[in-house]
This record gives sequence, C-alpha cells and structure tokens, in this order.
Amino acid sequence: MADTQGGGRFDFVIVGAGSAGCVLASRLSEDPSITVALLEAGGHNDKLLVNMPAGASQLFNNKNDTNWAFDTVAQEALGGRRLFQPRGRGWGGSSSINAMMYIRGHARDYDQWRQTGLTGWGYADVLPYFKRSQNNENGGDAWNGEGGPLHVSPSPPGYPLQKVFIQAAVQAGYPQTRDFNGYQQEGAGPYSLTIKDGKRWSTANAYLRPVLSARPNLTVISNAHAGRVIVENGVAVGVEYSAGPGKPVQSVYANREVILSAGAFQSPQLLLLSGIGPADELKKLDIPVVVDSPDVGSNLQDHIDCGVLYGCTKPITLYSLLKGHRQPMVGIEYMLRGTGHGRTIHLHSGAFLKTRGELDRPDVQIHFVNALMRDHGRVKAESDGFTIHTCPLRPDSRGTVKLASRNPFESPLIDPRYLTEPNDIRCMRDSIRMIRDIVAQHAFDNYRGDEIAPGAHMRTDSELDAWIRQTAETLYHPVGTVRMGADEKAPVDGDLRVRGVSGLRVIDASVMPTLIGGNTNAPTIMIAEKLSDKLRGKPFLPAQDAPIAEDEKVAV
Repeated sequence: MADTQGGGRFDFVIVGAGSAGCVLASRLSEDPSITVALLEAGGHNDKLLVNMPAGASQLFNNKNDTNWAFDTVAQEALGGRRLFQPRGRGWGGSSSINAMMYIRGHARDYDQWRQTGLTGWGYADVLPYFKRSQNNENGGDAWNGEGGPLHVSPSPPGYPLQKVFIQAAVQAGYPQTRDFNGYQQEGAGPYSLTIKDGKRWSTANAYLRPVLSARPNLTVISNAHAGRVIVENGVAVGVEYSAGPGKPVQSVYANREVILSAGAFQSPQLLLLSGIGPADELKKLDIPVVVDSPDVGSNLQDHIDCGVLYGCTKPITLYSLLKGHRQPMVGIEYMLRGTGHGRTIHLHSGAFLKTRGELDRPDVQIHFVNALMRDHGRVKAESDGFTIHTCPLRPDSRGTVKLASRNPFESPLIDPRYLTEPNDIRCMRDSIRMIRDIVAQHAFDNYRGDEIAPGAHMRTDSELDAWIRQTAETLYHPVGTVRMGADEKAPVDGDLRVRGVSGLRVIDASVMPTLIGGNTNAPTIMIAEKLSDKLRGKPFLPAQDAPIAEDEKVAV
C-alpha cells in the first residue's frame, strides 16, 4: 500500500526508500505477520529519465525532484571550491540516478572489517548476501548469484572504444579480468550493470514495486520528510515527518524498531536532529542531548575523481551518435520500441589498477566514458572524444557531516576534506600517468586525438597536482558517517544498533567503517540483505569461501 495519509503504528518504521530501505521493506514484509512503514521524502521516481539508463546524465548533474543536489562547504585543499554532491531522492534513492555500476569492492575490504572485531562482516560472511540479492544474467557461479531481485547484466556490444580501452590496458602490461566481482579484481575489463531488458533496475524496481500491491502489511508513505526520531526513556518509538516546510508535522510509531536508511549525509543529520551526536555541538543548537555520541557525523569518506579527456579522430563517440536531431530521437525510440542508445549508460569498461607494485590489491579505479565529460556532464561536448575517469579507492582523507541548523529542511554541512592527506593526491597523480601510458598504446592509434585535459604539456608533479585541485569532483560514494565498530566510540555496533538508544538502527552506506574499493550501491544492498535476516530473527546465511587470485589473497 503506497502513499497513505500517514500516522499509525507498525512493527518497523524505515526512513528512506533508497538502496537499503527498499531492500529492508521488501525482505521484512515477506513475513505477513510483520507490519512495515517505509517513509520517503521524495516521490515514486517512475518516469522516462529514471527508467531509461541513458537518462542518468540528466538526473545526477542538476537539482530536480529525483536529486537532493547538495553542495560541500568550501574545500581548503581544492582552492576553496564547493563541490556538487548529488544524492538520490524518491523511490530507489541513489540507485534511481546512479550510473548503474555493479561493483562489490575487494575481498580484503571486508576481511579488514572483520579484523577490527566486526564478527560476521568478512568476505566469506557477506558473499552469500551479495549472491542472494543478485540475478546475474550470465548465470551463477562461485561469486555470482541467480534468481535474486537485483538483475545484473553484462555491458552491451556495439561501442568499439570500450573494447579498445581494454586492449590498450593489456598492451600496457595490465591483466585482463572477466569479472571485477569474481576471481580477480585487478586488471581491465567490462563492467556489469544493474540494467534489465534495457531498463534501470533500481532497488525500487527490483525490491519494492514487484511486491507492494500484494502485501497489505507494507505501507509506503511518500513525500514524508523525516524531522526527528522520537525517543522516550531511551527507546526509539517513532518518527516525526512532514510534507514540507510549514506543513503539519505527523508521527508514525514503531512497536519494534526504527531504522534509518537515509544515506551517508542524511542518516547522521537525522540522528543529530534527534539529539544523538556530539553533545557540545547539539547544545550550541539548543537540541536536547539524548545520547552524547561524539563520532556521529565524523569519518566521512568519499571517492574523488578526475577525468582525463582526449579527442577522438573518428565519429564514434556520443557526440556524433547523438548530435542534432538524434538526441531527442533517443528518447522517442526508447519509448516506442525500447531500443537504441537509451538502453545503456555508455560507461561499459574500466580497470582496477595498482599505482605501486607492492600493494596487495588495486588502489585506483578507472571508468572509461564514450564521451567528453566535464563537471558531472553539465558542460556540453562540442566534438568527438572520450574521458577516462580515475579515483583513489581508499582515501586517507576524512571529513564530517554537521547540522547547519535545527531545521530538518536545511541541507547539512558536508565537509569531505578532499585531498587533505598527501597520499590521496599522489595516488591520483600516478594514475593519470598510467592513463596516459594506456592511451599511448597501439590499440588507440586509429582513434587517439589530442589530450584535451589536463593537456600534454602538464608533466611535472606540481603541474598535475594544481590541475587535480582545480578540477577534481566527487564520484558519488560517501560512506562512514555513522560507522559500525566493535569499539564503544563507534555510533553503531556490529548489528547496526545505535549505541545508547534501544530500538534504533542505521542500515545504509553510512555504517561502513572504511570505504570499499569500488562503487557503493551493491555493498549497501548487501548490508540491508544481511540485516534483514537479523531483524526477522533468522540465522545468517552460512559463510562461503570463494577463490580469489593468488596475488590478491588475504593473510588472516
């Protein structure tokens, strides 16, 4: 049941119908004896630009009803620039506006979580939940699942530069890998995509819409902006929400638990608004302190990205494919026949590489884009070309999310403190030189134009560092602001329970203690899948060992 007038009492109240919230609502409501309310500040997100994969470029680059479109505070290491921070709004959350990359990260990322005392979060523990969520179009194997809600498809053929990039990387001496989520992450290869039959397969399409009409025990309340968690005598009992500034405040109550799945920016914001956070900061805003939890809103980590741009000597990039009358025809063809360039995101290949040989796993990720792409795609290309994006996978820099005011409708203060640690810019600088070496290989000879940015004349460390600081942008992967941990300082424990308050959990990307080596949508879905078993009192799925490449094995 969707879009009720609100109010009422349920077993579970979930805030945020995004990558985690849709999964939780679907899995919990499988039990007809459990009642679930899912609150979402946005709408249904069931429209052409959301469902058509190529529409992503129009969704994540500007403020609209599907995008919160936050900005950071001025970034000291980036010359005082304020960086755009898109986040999904509405059913599916960021899985409704993202680039649909299905990447899990490296096995060692999860084993490191376990080694900090987070029992049950090692790679062998989480792999069964990745597999349960997945319907791999190529079938299941030791690493991939089939029959799950989340459809994962291979990159489509027909775009030659995507293969050229892989060939060039191999010529440059890097491995080729068939599946970044399988036996070997390191190397160049094709990306897997959360696309089904040419349609974006968000968590709303995968988990929520297929079950909503058949489950009277599941209620979705759209256009419900949460204002605070109601805590009585140390127990979370409900959530206050409103349709907008000046609109009536309503309440919905939980018999068992309140779950925050509002994302790495808004879950900590909601905790702070509810009096759970650093006491001194709460007192400055006259917010009554419920729990003094100093680390709420700290530990923000994000992937920062630069794009190396090249001209292309052949008319085979998106500029020629879509110029003139061809661009509106993409949408028309997609609506009428479900065919054409609208069926994909045009980001089909990439690489996970090491900037230093002694590393135990890749430390940079590369995305190859069949177009010239600047400033989140907001600068229109005027010629054929391609972009090779690169980002350090495990940045040392740490930032914060804080309240601007007590007003829940005011955006939080987001300070990622990008590139404030020297190894982050070193890693990016080295990867730019690696990209140049790849593009210099024979595979690109028939396609390579001039280096547009940073420009072939930019050679020294200081020149490249200055360019990085002038142009770097987010790659849309914020995590860590309500980190889970075995230590008492961590805002949530290994079962994602908020310390100091009963009946309250946070289940989304904000709980990741460290940023994984890859795109974050799939891991967020995995976290929700795993916790749904805990909330239903079911045993966790048995741990599963799966082989990984010899030089990527983990010593434990």
